Amino acid sequence: MSDKESPIINNSMEVDEEIQRALSWDKSGLQQWEGFWSNPTITKAAMIFKSTFKSAPNDVLLASSMRTGTTWLKAICACIMQGNCKEEEDLLVKDNPHFHVPTIEAMDYFTKTPAQDLYTMPSPRLFHTHLPVRVLPDSIKNSDNCKIIYIARNPKDTLISMWHFFNYNNKCSENLFSLEEAVESFCNGVHLYGPFFEHVLEYWEESKKKPQKILFLKYEDLKLDPKKEVKKIALFLGKPFDNEEDPEIVLKKCSLERLKNLEVNKCGSVITTVHNNSFFRKGIVGDWKNQLTLEMKEKIDKITSLKLQRSGLEL
Repeated sequence: MSDKESPIINNSMEVDEEIQRALSWDKSGLQQWEGFWSNPTITKAAMIFKSTFKSAPNDVLLASSMRTGTTWLKAICACIMQGNCKEEEDLLVKDNPHFHVPTIEAMDYFTKTPAQDLYTMPSPRLFHTHLPVRVLPDSIKNSDNCKIIYIARNPKDTLISMWHFFNYNNKCSENLFSLEEAVESFCNGVHLYGPFFEHVLEYWEESKKKPQKILFLKYEDLKLDPKKEVKKIALFLGKPFDNEEDPEIVLKKCSLERLKNLEVNKCGSVITTVHNNSFFRKGIVGDWKNQLTLEMKEKIDKITSLKLQRSGLEL
């Protein structure tokens, strides 16, 4: 971020005198801005992104809440946008999916510069955000040529995946976050990029208004019928497959098992303090059944029913 852009941050922070602070699951300070929770670095980057980013024709923004299938979606879309299925040109062997499809508001955390600067790279650009619809730049929201793919996941599996992710990346800490605390924070919406339900519903409502602009995916559908969903993604991106073999090749290259066993994902970090191997855990549907008590399940189900009522969305 340049010195020229700094005043945007300072002015915005001075105006918002009621920024609240809380403790996130990874024990770092959170602040609330525009109704969602993030840490100070991400908030500043989001402010600059919102104020300065200009979309270009054929931009593709992947969006998600945390731990809802982001890494898998990034890998799939990077392969499809690459436009070929040749093994010798496999980007995923060279770097973690988060390197090739960076999360734009978290770029200050990258241990090395992503493939290209998103603000200057030629179209079509492929990038990602965990930010809610409400704080996206107007140039993205108002453009008919900038497409968005959003992926959602069952809230109970999302919660469990987040809990493991934060604790794994803070395993050296003496004060790991308990599951009871995680459930409480998740239901209250006080967690990184939370609240979860408002985040999902914003993209869901926008996808109903503009289906040609926003493709709303469910992680469970991608697991149940991956070939069908990958074809849908490719068609939405304007890169339909030429034959029946290509989606199979993409899915094989992007499978959790393969990504987990690639040398580049076994060690190192593409994002500061986040181990590459922490992006690949079980990736199964229903793992929450092995973790949550009946009381926890009922608590989450109750808030889910309350938040999603009359929306037409089922998670």
